[in-house]
Amino acid sequence: MALLLVAAPAQAYLTTSRVPLPKPRPAEAPAIEAPAIEPAQKPGEEPAKSEQPAEPEKPAAEARPPEPPPPSACRLALTDAIAVAPSIPDIKGPGACGGPDMVRLEAVVLPDKTRVPLKPAGTMRCAMATAVAEWIRADMAPLATNLGTKLLELDNFDSFDCRGRNRVVGAKLSEHGRANALDVRGLKLANGRSIALTERNTPREQREAVLHSVCTRFTTVLGPGSDGYHEDHIHLDIAERRGNYRICQWDVWDEWPRIAPLMPAVRPDEAPPREVAEGKPGEKKTEEAKPAEPAAAQPAATEPELEAAEAEPAPEQPKPKPKPKPKKRRTQPTSPFSFLR
Repeated sequence: MALLLVAAPAQAYLTTSRVPLPKPRPAEAPAIEAPAIEPAQKPGEEPAKSEQPAEPEKPAAEARPPEPPPPSACRLALTDAIAVAPSIPDIKGPGACGGPDMVRLEAVVLPDKTRVPLKPAGTMRCAMATAVAEWIRADMAPLATNLGTKLLELDNFDSFDCRGRNRVVGAKLSEHGRANALDVRGLKLANGRSIALTERNTPREQREAVLHSVCTRFTTVLGPGSDGYHEDHIHLDIAERRGNYRICQWDVWDEWPRIAPLMPAVRPDEAPPREVAEGKPGEKKTEEAKPAEPAAAQPAATEPELEAAEAEPAPEQPKPKPKPKPKKRRTQPTSPFSFLR
């Protein structure tokens, strides 16, 4: 018991003497400002309103519209001095249709500031619009000048269209679906005439000039004689293929004859003899050109002979006997016991 009384004061001494105390505040330290204590609100009073209005809470992440991408090199090169082609938003879908860097090609500006409109305006990629503009400026406008007139407009048959090739359901996606193609039917001139690219009445040299031009500038050219789907227009695109492979399929047909032949021409005399088949199969007989034999000179009949010939009646020809009609045999009904025969 005595031992416990002695240990208790010693433990209390050790505990109180080892607690660290804060150092005194130095004299040069700035004075501490005490926070202003608002008077307590009395019951029945309204709370005091602060003079400054409370700022509205800002959302954590403000929704900002995405910035448009910078213009491409093609867009920077296709200026108003070359074509009237405003940019339009990118087309995405359905499926693989559409593409980036889209424009609406409304007209091509010639070097003399003359505008050649596309009717209707075509929707396509910037690269395709650039190829069409260069083709019109460098090749088609000089062609019209050589004809003594000016180029008035381009007949646009089709541009962007999300579809399969040749409008066949389930076919491979057409370059029209990628906004990378243009179908052209003709070129209208200022003198009232036009260069119809698929009409046979258009002079052949004009159609051939256009053929050589488009096959040089575009990687795909399809026209009459290609696949049966391009008989009334010319398909142009700039599809990229392995090894820079190009397709140029356009048959420039001859003009129709002025007067359609109704009968075949007469067989010439120097033509070889024809082969005529005989009765037996496998045997052929050649017609021999036999000279026409002159009619044998017969003595003229005297008057008594003529009178005797007129007096004698002509012998009656026997009438053919009618063939007997075959008799129809009645078919006997089959007996259920016929299998026993």
